[in-house]
Amino acid sequence: MSRPILDVKDVPSPSQWITLSLQHLFAMFGATILVPYLVGLSPAIALISSGLGTIAFLIITKFQVPAYLGSSFAFIAPIIAAKAAGGPGAAMIGSFMAGLVYGIVALIIKKAGYRWIMNLLPPIVTGPVIIVIGLALAGVAVDMAMNNPATQEYSLLHFSAGLITLAATVIFSIYVKKGMLSLVPILAGIIVGYVYSLAIGIVDFSLVAKASWFEMPEFLVPFADYEVRITLDIVLLMVPVAIVTLSEHIGHQLVLSKVVGRDYIKEPGLHRSILGDGMATMISALIGGPPKTTYGENIGVLAITRVYSVYVLAGAAVIATIFGFIGKVTALISSIPTPVMGGVSILLFGIIASSGLRMLVDSKIDFGDKRNLVISSVILVIGIGGAFIKVSESFQIQGMALAALLGVILNLILPGKETAGEMFIEEKKDDVA
Repeated sequence: MSRPILDVKDVPSPSQWITLSLQHLFAMFGATILVPYLVGLSPAIALISSGLGTIAFLIITKFQVPAYLGSSFAFIAPIIAAKAAGGPGAAMIGSFMAGLVYGIVALIIKKAGYRWIMNLLPPIVTGPVIIVIGLALAGVAVDMAMNNPATQEYSLLHFSAGLITLAATVIFSIYVKKGMLSLVPILAGIIVGYVYSLAIGIVDFSLVAKASWFEMPEFLVPFADYEVRITLDIVLLMVPVAIVTLSEHIGHQLVLSKVVGRDYIKEPGLHRSILGDGMATMISALIGGPPKTTYGENIGVLAITRVYSVYVLAGAAVIATIFGFIGKVTALISSIPTPVMGGVSILLFGIIASSGLRMLVDSKIDFGDKRNLVISSVILVIGIGGAFIKVSESFQIQGMALAALLGVILNLILPGKETAGEMFIEEKKDDVA
């Protein structure tokens, strides 16, 4: 492993600090603002909550884990469903409950160790569920890219903006291997799509012109802006998604351990990083932002730059928080045409699905084994097909949540279960060592 340019506790010079922090900000920016854009929440709140959540994560992990927390794609479909059922407040309550689950899991891990959770969430369960997250949203991405937002009807003009954005993002991802652009292909693709949209006249600047430079975002505060009412329907819609995001978090910590050269599963401990992730999600829910997760994009920046300083990540968090209060920035984000975000989403949702496939391949899942075939098949069809169990008008389990629960149950009850979680952990620990 190469020596770090700046290690975890190293403090950069002021000029380095700003430049390196902006680099991390750009790396997370495109994906973080895309989630609120898709679910109808405020991009400004998403930026503020990502900054506050990252700072909380760094404090809880004793400033030992260099990670940035942005908006979670896993919660897109559940947030949309929760908003449809009970408004934005219901989505925030569900998000808070999901964060609370992280806290409970962290407490159990502190007392009982971490191997049990990998046995509960082996790759044969989490891989197909991650595939469901990507593919279940495929229709949303395509509709955004090819329809006129005003009429919701097919428009070749608007679709061209989506396709140009998609093409630019692919080119930046594949062909640009060095420099700043190699770190921010999503943001670069959005910029190209935005410029093309300006050329064809589908960008509305009216909100940018009206916006103030400093503007208070529209926070969603419990009890003040919505009634806090916890229902079983909301809990079962949002909380099961934590099954997926917990597995994602563990995977990120293992990769980060390898990149930085430390065993973060042991020190500061998986319980601390999970608690930090959950706290970030709860903070976000309390102000009206989407749930949070550690970002692979920022881990990629760490690997490429060999700058592991937590102060750089904290700097990015502070800048993101400040950006959320600059009205012109928020209005400029809102002016991005829907087809542009749709074009990026086609690639991003596909990458999410492909990462689930990669998990299955990397874990050497044998689909000649009927047990594995049954578990993955049930998860995929239930999740993508949108199946649901409706007990009453106010209580149902649907889509990805139902698929995840059935996957866990099948893995526990079907014969031939191996302790895949322990094997996975040991293998990754050996890699880190």
